[in-house]
Amino acid sequence: MAVDAIPSAPPGRRRTWRFRATIVMLPTAALLLTMTLISNLARAAEAPVGLGTAMSYAVLAGTTVTNVVVPPVPPTVVNGDLGVSPGNSVTGFPPGIVNGVQHVADAAAAQAQSDLAIAYNDAASRATNTNLTSPGNIGGLTLVPGVYNASSSLNLTGTVTLDAKGDPNAVFIFKIASTLITAPASNVLLVNGAQACNVFWQVGSSATIDTNSFFKPEFHS
Repeated sequence: MAVDAIPSAPPGRRRTWRFRATIVMLPTAALLLTMTLISNLARAAEAPVGLGTAMSYAVLAGTTVTNVVVPPVPPTVVNGDLGVSPGNSVTGFPPGIVNGVQHVADAAAAQAQSDLAIAYNDAASRATNTNLTSPGNIGGLTLVPGVYNASSSLNLTGTVTLDAKGDPNAVFIFKIASTLITAPASNVLLVNGAQACNVFWQVGSSATIDTNSFFKPEFHS
């Protein structure tokens, strides 16, 4: 899925990443998503969410990062930095692979968490354009730019398509009150100019990314 992930919650609330297999994630930060489309309102151009130093992180958690190894599935692959602060628990890396730097309870992770808290609050404050059925599943949907809200949990089974309608600056923000869970081999497809750096997921509690889920999709026009 092409995403900029925003933390699961502001500092002080538990943040946990759980992985099950091969994941390729965009440099960002921590957790986010929701369900079946209910309404599709007219929307003005949305500004992107600034991530500060958290931009380089594919995974940034507050307490724990756990990679669940499920043989014979290939190792989890994280493209970007991985960090945790103020917690210091990272398990499953290795055998998981981090194509970046691991920051565990250090100054860099703490600064990224501070920047991420600002980004989290920014995303959470954005006015909703579309309410999603929640709990629900966004697999199979094609969504246009805007701010999407899920009042509880979000599942993704299969592929969700984000269509920028030819605007490379189009922004997608997903506000999810509780959990994000992807099924095996799920994917976020970016089309018609959509860019991963303009997709943001703000998740309230935790995200579970299952086997062969791709959070950095291919781009299609």
